[in-house]
Amino acid sequence: MEHLRYDENQLLFSRAGELLRVTSPAPDTLRVEGFPDCRVFREDFTLIPGEYSIAVREEDNRVLIGAGKLTLCLEANAKLTFSAGERILLEDKPELTFNTGFRHYENAASGLWSIRTTFEGREEEKFYGLGHEASGAFDLKGCSFDLRHVNAKCTVPFVYSSLGYGFLWNNPALGQVELSRNRTRWSVNAARKLDYLVILGDPKKVASTLADLTGHAPVMPEWAAGFWQSRLRYESQEELLEAARRYRREGIPLSVIVADYFHWTEQGDYKFDPRYWPDVKAMTRELHEMGVKLVVSMWPTINQKSENYAGMKERNLLIRTARGSDRVFDFYGWQAEIDPTNPETREFVFRKLKENYLDQGVDQLWFDEAEPEIHPEHFDNLLLYAGRGDEVGLLYPYYYAKMVSDGFHAMGREPVTLTRCAYLGSQKYGALVWSGDIPSTFKSLSDQVKAGLNMAMCGIPWWNTDIGGFYGADTQSEEFRELIVRWFQFGVFSPVMRLHGSRIKHGKKTDIIEPSGDPNEIWSFGEENFPILRDLILLRERLRPYILSCMKTASEKGYPVMRPMFFEYPEDETCYRTGEEYMFGPDILFAPVTKRGARSKRVYLPEGEWILSKDRKEYAPGWHEIPAELPEFVAFVKKGAEVLEAF
Repeated sequence: MEHLRYDENQLLFSRAGELLRVTSPAPDTLRVEGFPDCRVFREDFTLIPGEYSIAVREEDNRVLIGAGKLTLCLEANAKLTFSAGERILLEDKPELTFNTGFRHYENAASGLWSIRTTFEGREEEKFYGLGHEASGAFDLKGCSFDLRHVNAKCTVPFVYSSLGYGFLWNNPALGQVELSRNRTRWSVNAARKLDYLVILGDPKKVASTLADLTGHAPVMPEWAAGFWQSRLRYESQEELLEAARRYRREGIPLSVIVADYFHWTEQGDYKFDPRYWPDVKAMTRELHEMGVKLVVSMWPTINQKSENYAGMKERNLLIRTARGSDRVFDFYGWQAEIDPTNPETREFVFRKLKENYLDQGVDQLWFDEAEPEIHPEHFDNLLLYAGRGDEVGLLYPYYYAKMVSDGFHAMGREPVTLTRCAYLGSQKYGALVWSGDIPSTFKSLSDQVKAGLNMAMCGIPWWNTDIGGFYGADTQSEEFRELIVRWFQFGVFSPVMRLHGSRIKHGKKTDIIEPSGDPNEIWSFGEENFPILRDLILLRERLRPYILSCMKTASEKGYPVMRPMFFEYPEDETCYRTGEEYMFGPDILFAPVTKRGARSKRVYLPEGEWILSKDRKEYAPGWHEIPAELPEFVAFVKKGAEVLEAF
């Protein structure tokens, strides 16, 4: 083939309007980069690529590029086909007649490019990943998604295919992905190059490679595996302390309590309002004496009235705009947003967080609004240190988490940062992702189970939901009192168990800014529910050694704690369709009850011998209808596994 250059580390192929570069950044992995400017643009974004040799063999009108067991066929017309032996995994689909039109580039006035690549649709193929979104889908085949972050939607542009490969779209620009029957298409609106990776392997092999390429999560500390108490919101120091004291009086283990937003003097001040929080050091000292950690919320918003606004604006530490004011979010006045892609911003803001929170005894931070949230969503109007908003917008939560990680490590501490959004690699910064402001409904619970399993395939093992959902809940209603029990059961078998939510207010309202709703502690949901929820927290405590062991494996190998059934049983076709049951670590199979009024659950058991946790009865593989009254949950344990003793 003409216009071809290669050595053991890379292949370059030139044609009119495109320069292709093929490399191997990991074993059994190939990376394809396409440059419409026809010169190599070296940018890895958040990737940590290695350099592995490739084997190149030229034939008549094609060249074969091998990386271990993965082969890429590049034809003279620029068509790409990935295969493993005789199995075709991924194949370019032409957009034009006569088998032409592979990869599309269109230049914009900004100098950036609209880019898309299209692959053949495979009827039998199933997809999992893309972060979390309440789509209601477990298998994402047939779905289309925006590549963007918004509240309750976190885009991690990676999918695992049931055909036995992972696909990593290495581009932080806003765009779209179609996983439809007739084609698979990835596209972005403003970028400088095409960049994707194909990783050959079963789920465990791909998860391990993905961790090597994007970063391994740290080992979760013991305290974080316990029960987290939160609500919207504790209005004062004394109110928060009294909640923690009652947990202690009730003999219920409490690991973490959270101080949510508007505890501050002004958005962007990063400090407690002394009118309501008069002695933070005394508060944290008492919490620590009870064995409770304090997590405090911060937002990236900053008001013009903040003591930090003028200085940050003059130093260009805020997100700037191409047109109009720098205020991009209206919430108690128009707010600007900090720019964590700027290292100076990260240094300045963390110094304030350390001085006003961490040096006062606060243990960890909660980074809300981490997408960031802006309205209207005109990302092409945003100017960040790292680039235009529509070109690099998906990177925001990555650098937001990096800010805490760098600061904590400089203090000799490990971060566990609760965050509303993430991106490829956020896990290595201790990002504990939660699924955002979701409704308090049974449908929402069902959606979150599937969303969590898709997030699990994206290399980010620390994930959780607001137990009970965030909004719309009346704690005095029978429907919600049933829902909170079922969600608590799901929470026990989530990587982190955290109760949170904004509950409908009954009784007198206060004139404080952003007043709290009804109480949200476990004694707030009726006398019958209290012992049920208490016992679930005690079960979580007994499971903690098992969970921490799974977290260690997550750190070392990249295996998620909450994992789809096919992760353990990749040869079982049924496991690719069971999105309302999952493996919690290698030995527990959990099937949450997600329908109102349901008192049983139909469960599929894969190969092996299974013990039902509640009565120790043994079950064979296959489908079973398992009774589950409201206080009961459905969990099976592999026969012989030590964790059975925790139930």
